[in-house]
Amino acid sequence: MSELQRAFAKAKLVGLPPVLPEPLVDLDEQEEERDAFPELSTERSDDDSSSASSASSASSTGTIRPTSSSRLFARSMGSPTRSPAHFAPLPWTSYFERDLKLSHIDFNLKVTHQVYLTSPLSSPTKPGPLFVTHHGAGSSGLTFATLAKSIRALLPNAGILSLDARGHGSTTVETLSETDPMDGILDVSLETLTDDLITVIQKTKEVMNWPTMPPIILIGHSLGGSVVTSVAARGTLGSSLLCYAVLDIVERTAIESLASMAGYLKSRPATFPSLEAGIAWHVRTGSLKNVESARVSVPPLLTLLYNKPKDDANSTAARQIFNWRADLASTEPFWNDWFVGLSDRFLSSRGGKLLILAGTERLDKEMMIGQMQGKYALQIFPDAGHFLHEDQPEKTAQSIVDFYKRNDRSAMVLPPKVSDMLQQGKKV
Repeated sequence: MSELQRAFAKAKLVGLPPVLPEPLVDLDEQEEERDAFPELSTERSDDDSSSASSASSASSTGTIRPTSSSRLFARSMGSPTRSPAHFAPLPWTSYFERDLKLSHIDFNLKVTHQVYLTSPLSSPTKPGPLFVTHHGAGSSGLTFATLAKSIRALLPNAGILSLDARGHGSTTVETLSETDPMDGILDVSLETLTDDLITVIQKTKEVMNWPTMPPIILIGHSLGGSVVTSVAARGTLGSSLLCYAVLDIVERTAIESLASMAGYLKSRPATFPSLEAGIAWHVRTGSLKNVESARVSVPPLLTLLYNKPKDDANSTAARQIFNWRADLASTEPFWNDWFVGLSDRFLSSRGGKLLILAGTERLDKEMMIGQMQGKYALQIFPDAGHFLHEDQPEKTAQSIVDFYKRNDRSAMVLPPKVSDMLQQGKKV
């Protein structure tokens, strides 16, 4: 569950009468779970990474309908206990053809982006489209793994490019000099993330030796939605950009939820005893509803903090400890910057526009007016959570592929010119 989801839900609950807290699990469930997984740390993290969730998931808050504030972090009662093998990590190679390490210099930093890629397939008459994705804060490029697989199943010539943003996943940032204008804070401003995405697209074209840029469809989830609208607003991709899709983010609700964000960053387990336990936690708390997707998207959110030496057989310490990879608390200076102007950029930029939400209550006034004026296509997935592309990858893929086909210029058949018809002796 996203931190901003929780923040927004908390704001909604303030006016409700107090209720007694309900237990998160009953005793029988607790005993069953101990058999499957070691106990999670009771520490809370000051530096939470949104895990399968995104710090920018402000507009996802409507997906939470708790009966009381104490149930925000509870998993569903009576859910069957599953073995650790059920939550074993899945390899990214089942969803993408290859990965790339793309480096560029940004002032005194060397940024090396981790990129997952399936190349588009082009025919002599029709280039294959490239779906370019950007994840939300605290997530990674593999949040789109099952969506990528579903898109390719519907559109076999499609390419999919999914990057890890700086400070996330396997992307690295190396300081090249002692001079640091950011004072040790990693720059994840909207402008910088926009620059990064454009750079990754251009460098991928160079590395893959594509003669021309393929038709591009941008897809952004949560914070990523703001990034792709910023890319569209710049116009750098020119006529290559066909359209863009934004998943479960709206400006007003995102900004309103920021006030409670910091408190919720301290509300999760600080560590997990294994990747399987981390995956299970995301599924059992309802952050992710799709076990397959969780098995591929959660591992890059965690990093190995401690590994017990093999010769330390007498130690009572856990064999391994994993903690969050992304330091979301340190990104607080950029939170407001991420979302201001999102609605305007979405509505005014060139290209087809699609907004997919998990609930209609997320629409703010500007977006409601734009919808009534027919400025963009809107789809609602009421049974999905904030990570709707993970919860329902096939349905999301179908919506996005249909959206692409409606905006595909190569599929347009223009009527013949009158002059050509006259030359051919045809009546006009």
